[in-house]
Amino acid sequence: MAVEHHEVPGSAADPATRRRARFVLALLVCLMLVNFADKVVVGLSGVGMKKELGLDSAEFGVVQSAFFWLFAAGSVLGGWLGGRVRARWLLAGIASVWALTLAPMAAQVGFTTIVVCRVLLGFAEGPTVALAMQVAHSWFPAHKRGLPSSLVIAGAGFGPLIAAPALTWVIEAYSWHAAFGVLAVFGAVFAVLWLCCGDTGPEGVSPVAAAGVHALPERVPLRRLFSTGTLVGMVTLFFVAYANTSVAVSWLPLYLREGLGYDAGAASKLVVLPFLGAAAAVIVVGAISGALTRRGVGNRITRGVLPAALVLASGVCTVAFASLDRGVPQMVLLVISACLNSAGYGVAFAGLSDVAPVKQRGAVFGIVTGIYSLGAVIAPLVLGRLVDAGSSTEAGYGKGFVVLGVAMIVGAVVALLLVNPDRDARRLLPHSEGGTIENYVTRMVKP
Repeated sequence: MAVEHHEVPGSAADPATRRRARFVLALLVCLMLVNFADKVVVGLSGVGMKKELGLDSAEFGVVQSAFFWLFAAGSVLGGWLGGRVRARWLLAGIASVWALTLAPMAAQVGFTTIVVCRVLLGFAEGPTVALAMQVAHSWFPAHKRGLPSSLVIAGAGFGPLIAAPALTWVIEAYSWHAAFGVLAVFGAVFAVLWLCCGDTGPEGVSPVAAAGVHALPERVPLRRLFSTGTLVGMVTLFFVAYANTSVAVSWLPLYLREGLGYDAGAASKLVVLPFLGAAAAVIVVGAISGALTRRGVGNRITRGVLPAALVLASGVCTVAFASLDRGVPQMVLLVISACLNSAGYGVAFAGLSDVAPVKQRGAVFGIVTGIYSLGAVIAPLVLGRLVDAGSSTEAGYGKGFVVLGVAMIVGAVVALLLVNPDRDARRLLPHSEGGTIENYVTRMVKP
């Protein structure tokens, strides 16, 4: 007997809901764009900022690192609030704080003020990725989250891609202070748009699994979640990958100018290439992961082995370009390294959703983001010290990138050995809060 399928209004299958999902996804991409433009602006302003304030490379490393001092605290707090405060108000409030912390930089400021503003901005931006992923996943069923996750991450690539030439023009035509003023305005505009149009979707309230995906308990003790191989492996992978990303955002413009000797115009064009490649790569890998899932390939491969292998290859490329002299081969390897490093972010977050219960997803994403953000605290500081300690500026940068590449290789190998979402989702079922696996199954099938 044929079974009729009806699209329930408000469900993910409802055409109106699908249109709303795509619109909210577009807003989240814009959110990530502004988020990463806020990060890259200091690197683009670096030469003028160092000259105006008389900063050496170690002090400038402090400015870059300051953004991440409270980033982890903001990530954890935001993840906790993500399960308690409506996404419409939370993300609008966060974007408003961005604007308020960027605005003072539009005027003449000292070293201390810059550091304080960057610390507060980092605190406010800490939960952005976790909350954006939580909201995006709430609009799409589990087996379709790979590509939306990748598109959200691609927004991070589009941020520096668009910001680098635009903000460089603002800096050259006016001043580095004007660049911060422009970003403050964009933060305020996004806050208004999100308040009017953004919110959580229908998939953010149900623990029921889609076909081929293991149902998860409503809640699992966090200590049990974070002892799974998938969480340990993913945190390690994100840590080394984000260390690479933070160095690219904070030091790449200066590396091209101070380390390799490119002028401001050439550097502003070259700095776009890694972010352009990364934005394209993350979308392509998301589509590939989704296609493999539809063909029946397990989540261990599509959301574990795939992103870990990409970061491993990126680490090898990082070591390689750091060992070469300035030229086309070096830039090709630098761009490939950035592409591979960023490409797996989206599908890796989808892998986290495979083991994080719906009601705890915001908290899990926030904690994971808080932990891996420590890589962005450490990496800019270490690179700055290595640059100052090198026999030459170029040699200091080279040593720093070699150290970074080796760390990425080690982290990727750990993830390859540990990440297995399907296995860990099965193992979590008996550890649900409130009962045994038998009680959970009874609740799932009870009319």
